[in-house]
Amino acid sequence: MKRFQTLPQLLLLIVLPVLFLSSERKKEEKGWIQLFNGKDLSDWTIKITGSEAGVNYKNTFKVENGLLKVRYNEYEKFDGEFGHLFYKDHYSHYKLRVEYRFVGEQVAEGPGWAFRNSGIMIHGQSVESMEKDQKFPTSIEVQLLGGNGTDERSTMNLCTPGTNVVMDGKLETRHCINSNSKTYHGDPWVQVEVEVRGDSIVKHFVNGEQVMQYSQPQLDERDPTYQKLLPASGCKLLQGGSISLQAESHPVDFRKVELLNLGDDCQ
Repeated sequence: MKRFQTLPQLLLLIVLPVLFLSSERKKEEKGWIQLFNGKDLSDWTIKITGSEAGVNYKNTFKVENGLLKVRYNEYEKFDGEFGHLFYKDHYSHYKLRVEYRFVGEQVAEGPGWAFRNSGIMIHGQSVESMEKDQKFPTSIEVQLLGGNGTDERSTMNLCTPGTNVVMDGKLETRHCINSNSKTYHGDPWVQVEVEVRGDSIVKHFVNGEQVMQYSQPQLDERDPTYQKLLPASGCKLLQGGSISLQAESHPVDFRKVELLNLGDDCQ
């Protein structure tokens, strides 16, 4: 004969799981580390097209008032000087949370597609392996975009310099794919997060809402860097790699760059 739970027992069945989940979330939140210290660019290496690693061409990257800034004040015009700021360690399983905003005007002769355009590069090649004139690291680009005040333009899109992914069970070879996020016009701060599970699942979030998911990030056999970056094992799946922030000709601010290591990192 089935027994009915008393009211106190039912309440315990409801409350205990909630308390457990709340405790787990708090424990997880304590594990976040700040990759950007709010003071300087220690632990980061600059790489700008046409310059050697470590050269901050025309002070493109700077820290002011607690913000990590991409600026073009010293440029007369943009001539393909795409920049990336590489964190010192490589990771495989993690959550990365960033707060960004676009500001000001794009530098003269910056490409039209780079208007209010930046990105977070994950599973990237090392800064040491980049060629002097290489524009973008072979990586998975979590693309950050801002609106023009009128048209729809999602953020946290996917771009794939030298790579491919699997989406909805099919190998996806398009270079850029839009997320399901809304458009952010003007200069608001936007909080974004990417959850990376090695060579399996990658998820994109905007202000806590998931806007994209894909799997099996991998090297693209068609790309010139393929043979150079293919490991001795011959496995083209990307299990981990560098993390970098982009400078693509439009001023952008970052005020938080933090990471939660989920284990199995590849430092």
